[in-house]
Amino acid sequence: MIKTINGATFRKMIVAGASLLEKNKKYVDSLNVFPVPDGDTGTNMYLTMKSAVNEVSKCITNDIDALSDAFAKGALKGARGNSGVITSQIIKGFCSEIKKASEITTKVFAKAMQEGANIAYKAVTQPKEGTILTVIRVMAENAVNVAKKCDDFEAFLKNVLATGEEILKQTPEMLPVLKKAGVVDAGGRGIIIIFTGFYKLIIGEEDFETTFDDEQKPQTVDDVLADINSLGDIQYGYCTEYMIIHMHKKTTEADIDKLREKLMQLGDSVICIGDLNLVKVHVHSNEPNKAIGYALELGEIYNIKIENMREQNREIKKKANVMEETKEIGMVAVAPGDGLSAIFKDLGVDEIIVGGQTMNPSAADIASAADKVPARNVFVFPNNKNIVLAALQANDLTNKNLVIIPTRSVPEGISASISFNPDVSVDENAEAMNEAIKSVKSASVTYAVRDTHVDGFDLRVGEIIGLDDKAILAKGKLVSDTAEALIAKLMTEETMTVTLFYGEDIREEEATALAEKLASKYPDCEISTVYGGQPVYYYLVSLE
Repeated sequence: MIKTINGATFRKMIVAGASLLEKNKKYVDSLNVFPVPDGDTGTNMYLTMKSAVNEVSKCITNDIDALSDAFAKGALKGARGNSGVITSQIIKGFCSEIKKASEITTKVFAKAMQEGANIAYKAVTQPKEGTILTVIRVMAENAVNVAKKCDDFEAFLKNVLATGEEILKQTPEMLPVLKKAGVVDAGGRGIIIIFTGFYKLIIGEEDFETTFDDEQKPQTVDDVLADINSLGDIQYGYCTEYMIIHMHKKTTEADIDKLREKLMQLGDSVICIGDLNLVKVHVHSNEPNKAIGYALELGEIYNIKIENMREQNREIKKKANVMEETKEIGMVAVAPGDGLSAIFKDLGVDEIIVGGQTMNPSAADIASAADKVPARNVFVFPNNKNIVLAALQANDLTNKNLVIIPTRSVPEGISASISFNPDVSVDENAEAMNEAIKSVKSASVTYAVRDTHVDGFDLRVGEIIGLDDKAILAKGKLVSDTAEALIAKLMTEETMTVTLFYGEDIREEEATALAEKLASKYPDCEISTVYGGQPVYYYLVSLE
């Protein structure tokens, strides 16, 4: 029976949750059918958890407070897509409660789940029931009730997961699109998989140690020392290093383990590696005398070095170089193709983030791009409704003043960029941009990645589909025919121009032929083609 969870177990639980999600991400992707069967929820949630695990792996201490901060920070930095951002907010709220505890009980865990649900709901402007939000909320409510009478983590988590499965089965009744497709909510399944990973670790069912392809190498003493130069606020003022040699005859391997535990209670950034021949130690603490005293109980100390990190930090801050801001306002845009990137550059956008549907950039990606812009105020055009939340979260990762224009498509982003006026204020530009995107109708032509039924269409893998920002409007076997049918559904007497941004799979002559056909059909409308170079989408269409 496990009644409390310490830092070491908490660290393993985080890895276990990510590991199980990695093994099942394709399954979660397959559940993703709204608004188009593009299948990226599992991938987005996994990349969010992967970033969290990478951040936790850099945390040398098993202090629950430090691990919680790393878990939340990593999830935020790696959050991708709506599902990833919501997952990061669940983790943020969860960790804000967990970090307060020296040991985690079922009551602490339940309260943390409840706060995770609260924070996630607050992060979404218009929360929709039948999604990951519903699943985590109901699981948390049940967790609070169960924890009042159950202090055994195995029984507690088993009960919570059973409740999660029950509410997940009900999500198709809350979201008609799920019921039509015959699936449960993908995000809800994803969050249950993460908590199932926690449970499996607790019951010892599997080994969840996982190495990711791009995971950083484990930190060494030298790595830790190199990190000193990037420290911010200093909790522990002295960096202490030494070696232990010529061990006392009574010293055992267990004594080295006990030394490591004592040092972790004394400070953080603990490295204690070696054997009975030599042990190398590194620790940040406020009591270097105790760190040395503990070592003398094992043997002789050699090569001692103690540095005042607070003084080092003061000097570094004095010499820090801050990027010079050369203008008042800059712009950042997300674009999925080289042709579209060139268009945004021509319109004066400073930084382009390669991304879009199925390849959502994270909040950290957006913040990093904004940091490169030599301006205090930076307009951000997400150009995809699944990226808007990540763009909003980027404000927490940069000192720039980010102004998020909620562009849900590339055509909207282009219209917003065109309306930019460097001679007026940030607020005036924001008003003009938000007004400009209202005049644009956006549509796209792509293909279905799974068999499903949605928006009244029976779709098969590979069928061409045409859709606006709300629903699928056309399907067919040929790209040009589907594009023509789509535009016919959207065309009105007020439409004056139609622009076809053709993707990497469309030849220029194909796009030209389609434009000529449309020009003949709509003689009073200006039809033009522009190379976009985007993957996945044969055409992105703008109607104004």
